[in-house]
Amino acid sequence: MITRRALISTAIAGLMAGYIERAALAEPAVSNDPVTILTAIYTRAAKGKGDGGAAFVIENKAAKTKYLSKSLIALWAKADAHTPKGDVGPVDFDPVTNSQEPDVKSFKVTPDKIEADKAAVAVTITGHSPRKTPADEVVRYDFVREGGSWKIDNIKGSADGEAWSIRGMLEESLKD
Repeated sequence: MITRRALISTAIAGLMAGYIERAALAEPAVSNDPVTILTAIYTRAAKGKGDGGAAFVIENKAAKTKYLSKSLIALWAKADAHTPKGDVGPVDFDPVTNSQEPDVKSFKVTPDKIEADKAAVAVTITGHSPRKTPADEVVRYDFVREGGSWKIDNIKGSADGEAWSIRGMLEESLKD
């Protein structure tokens, strides 16, 4: 004869075994390395027709906190505060897709250099329409480690062959 105590113990053990099994089958934790971060960003940017862009990386304070280094966030805030009311800020395009009108068909993430506390990664973007200057298809990222997480510390590229960097644009806007 089964006692009430044995029945309850068996039921609890069965529930716990099911919970543990489901936990083991759940998606593994996403790693926080520069290549994984950029792959996730560009995968999202390329969804649909690839015209959604990646402004979500810089669209608000929470997004900036998730993706950008503290020093880049502080510089950006200072530049925004320096911008006259009603004017467009110093970054008036989507730096992740290096465009005004995003067009991301596919991409390739290539780590240039990854060290313990900093990294440099390049992303080559292929759009539905080719760009006039091939160099404009490459966006470069500098990452730093902060509090155990990788954060973007600068974004660099070129527009019509002319080099730009987010840090440079923000710093330049403070000179005006």
